Amino acid sequence: MPLHVIDHPLARHYMTILRDRDTQHQDFRVAADRLTQFLAIEATRGLADEGVKIKTPLETMEGSRLAEKIVIVPILRAGLGMLQVFVDLLPEVAVGYVGMERDAATAEAASYYCKLPPLEGRRALVIDPMLATGGSAEAVIERLHQSGASAVDMACILAAPEGVERLEKSFPEVQIFTAALDRELNAKAYILPGLGDFGDRLYGT
Repeated sequence: MPLHVIDHPLARHYMTILRDRDTQHQDFRVAADRLTQFLAIEATRGLADEGVKIKTPLETMEGSRLAEKIVIVPILRAGLGMLQVFVDLLPEVAVGYVGMERDAATAEAASYYCKLPPLEGRRALVIDPMLATGGSAEAVIERLHQSGASAVDMACILAAPEGVERLEKSFPEVQIFTAALDRELNAKAYILPGLGDFGDRLYGT
């Protein structure tokens, strides 16, 4: 199943805080961080690990450590709001950046910035709070594949069925991790019921 929706009462609690139009940006940031922690745990569940011998204060034992190199790729600018949580959990992770801008008339996205680390043989995880039409995510995933990523997955706080369907059609192997799947997009390609403009609310602009 390429779509994974977090089913947890705490996730629903923090999602409600994000959706509430009366939530101030400082509380919005806290709720976004908490939800991103859930997403980071779920999105990294399938990472390969390997056995390693360690000594506890009492005896020697077999532990495990991550054996897979991963690259986190936030879509600018809103994706930056999710990045720190992933870096905190995966301090050795490499980070790439792709800036995408949506045309107000067509709702299609175009890239205005791209800076990627070496991707050959690495798993990439695209992070963006909102998966709406899927245009930005589709373009970024295609670029990561072209750059040699061994696998690409997507983590978003909120998703629309239209965006999920687009990615599943273009990249059926891509795993999508989200905290909520909403009803639909409106005529302006905003998610309903949604939470408004994530970047504006996160940064208080």
